[in-house]
This record gives sequence, C-alpha cells and structure tokens, in this order.
Amino acid sequence: MIRRISAATVVLALLLGAVAGCTAVSEVGPETETAAGGCGVTTAKLAIDDIVPLDPVPVPKLPVTVDSADGRKVTVPSADRILAVNLYGSLGEIVFSLGLGDRVIGRDTSTTFPAARKLPLVTPQGHDLSAEAILKLNPTVLLADDSIGPKTVLDQVRQAGIPVVVVDDEQTLAAVPEHIRAVAAALGVAEAGERLIKRVQGEIDAARKSMPESAGPPRIAFLYVRGTAGVYLIGGKGAGSDAMIEAIGAVDAGSAIGLEKFRPMTSEGLINAAPDVILVMTEGLNSVGGVDGLLKLAGVAQTPAGVNRRIVDMDDGALLNFGARTGQAVAALAKAVYGPCT
Repeated sequence: MIRRISAATVVLALLLGAVAGCTAVSEVGPETETAAGGCGVTTAKLAIDDIVPLDPVPVPKLPVTVDSADGRKVTVPSADRILAVNLYGSLGEIVFSLGLGDRVIGRDTSTTFPAARKLPLVTPQGHDLSAEAILKLNPTVLLADDSIGPKTVLDQVRQAGIPVVVVDDEQTLAAVPEHIRAVAAALGVAEAGERLIKRVQGEIDAARKSMPESAGPPRIAFLYVRGTAGVYLIGGKGAGSDAMIEAIGAVDAGSAIGLEKFRPMTSEGLINAAPDVILVMTEGLNSVGGVDGLLKLAGVAQTPAGVNRRIVDMDDGALLNFGARTGQAVAALAKAVYGPCT
C-alpha cells in the first residue's frame, strides 16, 4: 500500500532505476554506540492507540462560508454526514479529535485508527476516490486536499450539490495548526479548533522538551520501501520525514547530503548519508521481509545503522500523518530512538 508519496514520484523513482540490488553484509565490526543508543530493532508506538476527542464535544454552528484552498468560496449548510479524506489520514483524524467522529460516514485507506476502522472505504482502489462510493453515502460535506483525487471525482461530487472544501496539504509540523483551523472552520466549530490546536501544540512542545541533551545528535535516514511494488526511496529536505526527524533533535541524513523530497535509494547515496538509525514504516519493513530483508537492499548493510541493526519502524498511519496526534507521534519516535532498551 503506497503512502505519503504521489504516483508521479513513484513513477519517477521507477524510471530512474530505484529498485535496489543486493549487497553482502559488511564485514566491519559494530560501531561505537551513538546518541541513538544500541537497542537494535525498535518499534515506535503511540502511547494511546485511538483518538481522544475533545471534551466537551462542540456543536456545529452552521451554515458557514469558508475559503477553500482551491480558491473557491464554499458554503457548508450541514455537518451531519462528514467525509474527510486524504492520502495521509490526517483529515479524518482531525475530525474525530474535534469530537465529531459520530458524524463521519466513511474513510480513506490511511484512516486506520480503531474508532474509524469499520467505516466504509471511499478509496477502494488504493488511494483513488470513487464517486460512486462517495455519493452512495450521501455526505453533507466533503473535506479533502490535493494529495487525493482524481479531480474529476471531486467535480462529480460538487455537481451533485455536495460542498467540497479543500484544505492545504503542506506536510510539516508548522502546518498542523492551520489544517486543524481549516477543518474546524468548515464544520462550524472554530472555537473547538482552537482548543484542539492548544492541546496538539502542547503535546508537541512537551515531546520536544523530553529530548535528551547530546553533543552528537544521531543521523537518521528515512527509507520509503515497498518491496511488493519495487519502490525504494530515501527522504530528504521537504519530504515530511525530515520534519519528524528534526523534531526529535536528530539530523536528517538525506537532507545532510543535499537530497530534496524523495529520491531513488542507491548504495552510494546511502553509504554517504551514513545514518546511525534507519527509519521505516512498519508495512514497508514487512514488505521487504523484515530487518533481514532490509539489510539486503543496496548500501543498507554498509551504514552504521546497518552494521548495528539499528532500525526503527513506525505505523504507516502515524509516522507522516501530521494530524491531531502529531505530538504523540513525535514523543513515540523520540522514545524509540533515545529510550532505554527493553
């Protein structure tokens, strides 16, 4: 299942020969323990598995007219039947966190937390929206961003008389408050949006304060791997993974060697990046056969992280979500990287 990366990026990676070959495991002995510790393989887990909604639950004040990120002014008369969908699962997470989860009638592939898991999918083909699936649910408002489509489906929904509000899809920690604010405004719960922003920002600040002081912050490389699709990429500046890595006081290894967004993973590039820790999504790690399979990809075994088997994985729906649980995700990643071995 492809997450966080557009189809165009995946196609580019494949055209550039992103499929990694195999290399022999390095004969070099274990490196000296870094700030990232020597715990080997670690899974980063959120302290709370499900969404914690605001209390008290807000009551929407509608109708409202809002500025959609696509340049339209959109009037929302009702929030009784909400669809909030994007590539990352963040919009659905925000709606549930606002306390309006009981009004949500469907979900995207990336919205997988327990409270939403049984909702019907409107993205039956991976991450492509189905007009038929959407219209069948009869939503009173659809929230989306540019990460999901196709646009022709959104046009069909508009033509059916359903308000479509587009939210900016910048994937950074700094953008989280504005995403919450935009969703809350469209649903007529602006005050609740400010309450949620305060909570999320407090969680992010608390997570950052918990970071250990270190003279040598670890270098972390984020690898986007999908063995079943033959996609092997490394993240750099602006990929989203860099924001999470830097949030825990570490150095994004891809950015450090001048990479931007996602680039094909090569043996030379990965060895030059020299990560102390390799960060992957859990499903991606499973798709290459776990840690042993990851170590067979080009260059991985020749890095300090590969030598020490220092691999951190995190749930696909949490790592690059940038939704209302971002502070919890930062805390979980920091604990996995810096925490004591268990």
